Amino acid sequence: MKRIGALLLPPGIVVVALLVFQGCNALNPLCGSSRPAPIIASLSPSTVTFAEVQQGFLLTVTGSQFVSSSVVVVNGTALSTLASSSQELQATVTTSVITAPGAASVTANTPSGNSSDLGCSSGGTSKALVLTVT
Repeated sequence: MKRIGALLLPPGIVVVALLVFQGCNALNPLCGSSRPAPIIASLSPSTVTFAEVQQGFLLTVTGSQFVSSSVVVVNGTALSTLASSSQELQATVTTSVITAPGAASVTANTPSGNSSDLGCSSGGTSKALVLTVT
């Protein structure tokens, strides 16, 4: 007989423990390098003229949990994006994504990273902020 904790097991019996983790956080070491979902807090500028859009203007998105693969998404179109830090993304906005004055939806998206059947979640899309085009 072999003692494992409070159990006495006969020879040839193996005990296998399966740990199930929910979500990807510090309690789940099996998640590895999963990427967090981005959070956006503000846009700069938050209001532009349509003439500025026609010329192309630099939009700065501030927030948190940005990684090098995070992108700015305007009206559903992902833009070529510079992740200058984990708190700032920059992208040039043109008439290819905004075709007229009005409200434009801006989000940040981080593609999924290391996730599988381990209960890990990875990446995602932030809540939307509105860019006003006059």
